[in-house]
Amino acid sequence: MSLIFTIFALVFLTELISWIGKSVLLEFAWDFYSRIFMNVSYSRQRQLKAELLITKKELLQTSAQDHFAKWAKLRRSVDKGLAELEKLNGELASSKTAFSVKFNTLVWVFTTGLSFFVGWWYRKAAVFYLPPGWLGPLAWGMSLPFAPKGSVSVGVWQMACRRVIKVGERAVKNMIAPSEPVAVPAEMETSFSAGKKSP
Repeated sequence: MSLIFTIFALVFLTELISWIGKSVLLEFAWDFYSRIFMNVSYSRQRQLKAELLITKKELLQTSAQDHFAKWAKLRRSVDKGLAELEKLNGELASSKTAFSVKFNTLVWVFTTGLSFFVGWWYRKAAVFYLPPGWLGPLAWGMSLPFAPKGSVSVGVWQMACRRVIKVGERAVKNMIAPSEPVAVPAEMETSFSAGKKSP
């Protein structure tokens, strides 16, 4: 794939992730990851919660004064279950935090990091050449910082692609978003309707 399309695809991917939102992608990836690799822990968590609800219900129905031994046994069972559930919740939360750090690092490497790398690696390369005489003395600005004179550099092409994608995003959002009705003041509405009735 040529440099011009590689840079455009990279900028488009970065803007797409920005538009969707890292937090939305993180939640989607975590759900997918946890269903595959953490299924046992989540099923154990659900089982513990169900057992605790049943035991608590039974505890609430047992009189501490009339059936103290049964009540104490249920109370110890609830406390043990709560401690185990809390420990499991802590393990799941730490797993999610570790996953979040790895996911955010991976997203950064494949968007921003890769963009910096491509800009550095091809810093002296021309993405494409401008026809002679175009833009006059401003043509040298298109080749900044290190591309040959009369060409468009990687950095300038990245900025141009990002700008075009943002303009396109704004246009799509304006087309999709419903137009809000304009509020008409009550005085104008009554005077307008009164003017219509009396010809």
